Amino acid sequence: MGIELIRGNILNVFTGDIYPAEIEIEDGIIRAVRRIRGEYDHIILPGFIDAHVHIESSMLTPSSFASAAVPHGTVAAVSDPHEIANVMGVSGIDFMISDSSEAPMRFYFTAPSCVPATPFETAGAEISAGEIMELLGRDSIVALGEMMNFPGVIAGDEEVTAKIEAAKAMRKPIDGHAPLLSGDDLCTYIAAGISTDHECVTATEAIEKRELGMKIMAREGSSAKNLRDLLPAGCDFLVSDDIHPGDLLRGHLDLALRRAVEYGADPVEAVQMVTINPASHYRLDTGAIAPGMHADLAVVDNLRDFTVRRVYIGGELVAADGRCTYRMKKSAPISVNRIKVKEFSEEDLEVESDADEVTVRVIDVMDGQIITEESRAGLAVEDGFVAPDPSADILKVSVIDRYGKGNIANGFVRGFGLGEGALASTVAHDSHNIIVVGTDSEKMKGAVDLLRESGGGLAALSDDRCMVLELPVAGLMTDREASEVAEELEEIHDFAYELGSRLGAPFMTMSFLSLLVIPELKIGDRGLFSVDRFEFVDVIVD
Repeated sequence: MGIELIRGNILNVFTGDIYPAEIEIEDGIIRAVRRIRGEYDHIILPGFIDAHVHIESSMLTPSSFASAAVPHGTVAAVSDPHEIANVMGVSGIDFMISDSSEAPMRFYFTAPSCVPATPFETAGAEISAGEIMELLGRDSIVALGEMMNFPGVIAGDEEVTAKIEAAKAMRKPIDGHAPLLSGDDLCTYIAAGISTDHECVTATEAIEKRELGMKIMAREGSSAKNLRDLLPAGCDFLVSDDIHPGDLLRGHLDLALRRAVEYGADPVEAVQMVTINPASHYRLDTGAIAPGMHADLAVVDNLRDFTVRRVYIGGELVAADGRCTYRMKKSAPISVNRIKVKEFSEEDLEVESDADEVTVRVIDVMDGQIITEESRAGLAVEDGFVAPDPSADILKVSVIDRYGKGNIANGFVRGFGLGEGALASTVAHDSHNIIVVGTDSEKMKGAVDLLRESGGGLAALSDDRCMVLELPVAGLMTDREASEVAEELEEIHDFAYELGSRLGAPFMTMSFLSLLVIPELKIGDRGLFSVDRFEFVDVIVD
């Protein structure tokens, strides 16, 4: 490859200084950095690192994700593949690692710590402590993935403890997931060895966790946007966590940096949050312009707009002026899936009662947040079935097991605003059973049937129209171009808005209704679940 020289104003993430320099690169590695004289109209930054992302949530395979993220200056990502792991186990992780090798972007992975996320739902696989130890032995696995089972950590659960000890033995960090955890329970959680948290939603929460030594990840994704609220508390990383393809095309960490500066962050400190901070934490050979590091660089116009002009990975120009300059390799056609739904009827999606009217628990969603609240509502009973009340924005929600067990759970949700029809998805964190929200059981079953026939994805259905965004890779992803997927996603979102949805990202919001580790009220394939009480609760209140 030979020796290459790149000159410009560089940002030294160790000192915070900006000065003209010459970067000498040999075989993709920075060999020397020398101060020089000269005037330049650009700043060379270390390439950006997304320290916490679930690639599956972009609906793109890693190689397709890279083609959308790299032009925004992203050169690396620490990805937790627990979405596909919950569907397919270690073979799903192997797929992610294999597919990621087809793109120049550096993908690092974490070993999913909670597969399944809880024992209260049906998942497609289980990853044991022994398998965690094997995964952590791989060079591409840089940490133990987010420990969502914080009750298990606090209680000293044997299997949970074994996974944590495996990470300690391999000297790899342990990512956290502890929404609203506080006080002595938080201390116990941190004492177990958990070092990060990406679930803070208030500055008060972030401050308490930082005071106890945790590193705080501020999310700017498609559903959760916590940066503005957390910045006053101080943050260590800027991450996306979950991001849709349309949002990814509009901006990734470059957009997060721009927003951070708009919200009052020091520009240099903001850059450190997506470069040296994650690189140091996960021990990556990127994230700084320094000898011995990979020559992964993002050339920007200034530290206000962060418009990315050029991107280098391993010294190779991989993007310029918003477009990739590399040609992605394509392997054989992808055939990775697992959807097996037992036959069911419309009546299986009903909540039964022999009363004339009942009081039910309702899941209240909040736009832009993955947490929910619990409320109560009085609903009429018609022909033995509890009827939703779309006029009051109280709809039906069901989760249908997709792994052949036959479980179905039903409940009620408020916040979607549908006046007719149904929305359904095989993307339903974390076990990814089929979730459907609608005004009546007929439309809901019709939307689910569309997914069964297509092999997975997102579906919307009304009286006279239907639409499916197909996700053939585990019912979570596709290897198509991000622009194609983004266009289809926009179309199906528009369809949802025509049905009355008032949410910014209705399918992503719906996907988190089944995440049984995020407060307050959720629903899995085995029933309605109170996260605060960590137990199932009845839909109908006595």
